[in-house]
Amino acid sequence: MENNKEQRKWLDDFGLDHPLVIAGPCSAETEEQVLKIAHQLKDTDATVLRAGIWKPRTRPGNFEGVGALGLKWLKKAKEETGMLTTTEVANAHHVDLALENDVDILWIGARTTVSPFIVQDIADALKGTDKTVLVKNPVNPDLSLWLGAVERFHTADIKNLGVIHRGFSAYEKTKYRNNPEWQIAIELQNKFPDLPLILDPSHIAGRRDIIFDLCQTALDLNYDGLMVETHHTPDDAWSDAAQQITPATLVQIMKDLKIRKEISESEEFQNKLSTLRAKIDVADNQLIELLSKRMKISDEIGQVKKAQNVSVLQTKRWNEILGNMVLEGEQHGLSEEFILRLFKAVHQESINHQEKIMKA
Repeated sequence: MENNKEQRKWLDDFGLDHPLVIAGPCSAETEEQVLKIAHQLKDTDATVLRAGIWKPRTRPGNFEGVGALGLKWLKKAKEETGMLTTTEVANAHHVDLALENDVDILWIGARTTVSPFIVQDIADALKGTDKTVLVKNPVNPDLSLWLGAVERFHTADIKNLGVIHRGFSAYEKTKYRNNPEWQIAIELQNKFPDLPLILDPSHIAGRRDIIFDLCQTALDLNYDGLMVETHHTPDDAWSDAAQQITPATLVQIMKDLKIRKEISESEEFQNKLSTLRAKIDVADNQLIELLSKRMKISDEIGQVKKAQNVSVLQTKRWNEILGNMVLEGEQHGLSEEFILRLFKAVHQESINHQEKIMKA
């Protein structure tokens, strides 16, 4: 698959003067709930009504969706409000039912994207249709897996494609439910700049108080749209209550968001930007040189350890380094999360260097 201006056509055809907004409840719960939310969203920036019909949960026993019955509620909401509709499909049977009920946009969930077998089945079921398909990133941070899923739909001649960035699972706890790993989405954007990129801040955040900040970051990174879980009474939601917002809050968020220009033609701006970028280039080169020096010292340590038959990993020393660097980073305005990730990567590279020496 190659980048193509036509990949944006389905989105451009909406003629929006703001980012695409997909909003609605995590789960369709009752007909009354779906219709009430749809009517509250009808006159907002939301173009598409979302609702989960089948809800794959991490562990059994939780609410797993109302099933096909909910598709009729979405269809009725579409008839009454004129909004387009979207839901997640996880197998070919879901696709057939969604098509029968005239769902406009189908999205592939993070748990489905990880399986090329299931993705291929869904792509085959959609072959020959003009539906729009949005592919969420896989739960694990794997760009190839994400793009591979998109390519399967492209190969099945699905022309209306886009991707949804919903964050990635991590073993360690952070302030996010799912780590954004912005760099992965940026790399995808660089490879396919015309493939519409949509942020799902709800699943990244896991809580409603940081939804706005995530949305603003996405717009600062030139994302094309937002998929925000919205419920008329979020605290009473049957699933993912903590991360849902009200339609009124969504309206306020869209008012407060700043949509920035991708570039400015101002000569003063261009000169300042060039100067600052030159400084960044110098600093980056210095970083590489410093890291190289550090690894050479690690090589020397590896030689000393090998001579004395001492193990590579020294846990006490490593914990001391990590603790000291977190404190040092805070004094220089660097977040603990960044310092931990940076020095864990540096430590792993040091281990790799010393392992080579041990095995030589």
